[in-house]
Amino acid sequence: MINYLKISVLIIMSLFIFSCQQEEDVSTDLEQSNAIEQLSEKDFSCVYSFVDNNWGPNAYRNNFIINQAHTNFIYAHNSRIASLFGIPTVPLSFIHDNSGPTFNALSFSSGRIDYGEDIYRQALSKGVIAPVAILAHEIGHQLQYRYNLPTRQENTVRATELEADGYAGYYLKRPNGYNATWTEAGPAFAFAFDIGDFSTSSPDHHGTPRQRRSATRLGWYLGQYDLTPRNFDNYFFYYYNQYVLPGNLKIADQKRKGLDAKIDAFIASKLEELVKLNTGELDADDFINLD
Repeated sequence: MINYLKISVLIIMSLFIFSCQQEEDVSTDLEQSNAIEQLSEKDFSCVYSFVDNNWGPNAYRNNFIINQAHTNFIYAHNSRIASLFGIPTVPLSFIHDNSGPTFNALSFSSGRIDYGEDIYRQALSKGVIAPVAILAHEIGHQLQYRYNLPTRQENTVRATELEADGYAGYYLKRPNGYNATWTEAGPAFAFAFDIGDFSTSSPDHHGTPRQRRSATRLGWYLGQYDLTPRNFDNYFFYYYNQYVLPGNLKIADQKRKGLDAKIDAFIASKLEELVKLNTGELDADDFINLD
């Protein structure tokens, strides 16, 4: 007797495997000034499982994106971001859906990241650095889960999201991180901010594009220095609360106690720019062309 159930399952799985192995080759230059380790193909075998309600009913998860070169590239940066911040590599999966959108990236308190194929491909249109910027933002949330950050508490998640933007700026700047130029980084961040939400009453509020530009640029400047995640939080919210969002947040008086004089002097020299980004005096085009 033919077991039609088993045959159906085998057909479905063969389609999944074909989808994983036959991704089209996207012609993108992955050459970087800093060497990215090339991981072996066996490290990226397909893994399928139920995703969750954040995605469509036909979504599936695996650890492969576009082609082997892209997969090697993003997983190498996933390891490098974690290493920079002194945490174990965060499990990273990609979400695919042939019948629905996957325009999202999510970081979970359980210690994993799901990265939608659609948002990855759209980010890629701004350069290979843009998907890394999004990943660094999501690993920023992992730092917050691990170290009970941010120290700035609000009624929405705005402070949480803006600090994650700052961590992304920090990683892209650091010599032992991406070591990017602003010419590379600016357009990458601009893409992310253009898809942020705008409602200050929304529980999913990421901050306005203006606030996100300022927060990321502050993180970029802090990338001049070697900071722990907690030290970054201390510096980030000292300057952001005191100078970048005056009037928008009810802040407690803070002293400069514990701030390194050299770092303080450097960031103080950039405050005018940060405030102008936040107020819109420097617009999106100015942001991209700051350096």
